[in-house]
Amino acid sequence: MTDTFDKSLTPANYGLLRKMLKEVSGLNLTDNKMYLVETRLQTIAKAYKYNSLNQLVDGLKGPLLQKLRIDISEAMATPETFFFRDKKPFDQFKNYVLPRIMEANKSTKNINIWCSASSSGQEPYSLAMIIDELKSTTLAGWHIKILASDFSDKILRKAKTAIYSQFEVQRGLPIQYLMKHFTQKDDGWHVKDNLKNMVEFRNFNLLQSPAHLGRFDVIFCRNVLFYFESTDKAKILNNLSGVMNKRGMLFLGAAESTVGTSNAFGAIKTERGVYMKTEDLEDSKLSA
Repeated sequence: MTDTFDKSLTPANYGLLRKMLKEVSGLNLTDNKMYLVETRLQTIAKAYKYNSLNQLVDGLKGPLLQKLRIDISEAMATPETFFFRDKKPFDQFKNYVLPRIMEANKSTKNINIWCSASSSGQEPYSLAMIIDELKSTTLAGWHIKILASDFSDKILRKAKTAIYSQFEVQRGLPIQYLMKHFTQKDDGWHVKDNLKNMVEFRNFNLLQSPAHLGRFDVIFCRNVLFYFESTDKAKILNNLSGVMNKRGMLFLGAAESTVGTSNAFGAIKTERGVYMKTEDLEDSKLSA
């Protein structure tokens, strides 16, 4: 392989790449995202000993098709996440959502939570830390399950390993949580076993039906819908509604909304980014 790498991509190969990504991960790669392709796929191309992005995409027609499809899709996915990302949703979960779910489920004392695009695990472990802080007081006697899912086996392996770099634990993680819930070793900061055991990780593509995953009281689907085209967004929201328990609540990212996409959910007027199923919202008079 020469030192020169050609980052250009023919329109036909760009179209093939877009089609493949849509099929594998649902990612809607628009015409103005060529810079992302150049940035994220060079490493994959070089690992396969290709001299250009065109050779990489041509490889999708060859015998390495399945492995290459997965490697490219994982590289193009955006695993940008950090502990307690944006902070406010976690305050809302603790102070607004959790008390209302507890009231609704007081007869069973069970709460099921789903982080539907969990990436490398910071979101579900952040929720686990909040729950752990309350288990001897408010949540004493309660059974809480956290399911975390992602379509990428590679990113799920990192999440299950639960080892984070100094940089990763410095992004949003309060020092008192770091000291209580992590152990520092030569290879990084390890999430302690009691916290790891609170989260179950599963491979799941949001374009699939989630019916087999169970039913949930709280669903986090933050900062992911804007990667999908409108018809797929509607499908995902409708699917989430189908596995949401009565009076359950959905978290979306600050830049995301259900307006004009799906009637399955409506916004809670006092809680930005928090949604309920439309019929539950109308009954509770919490709509905007």
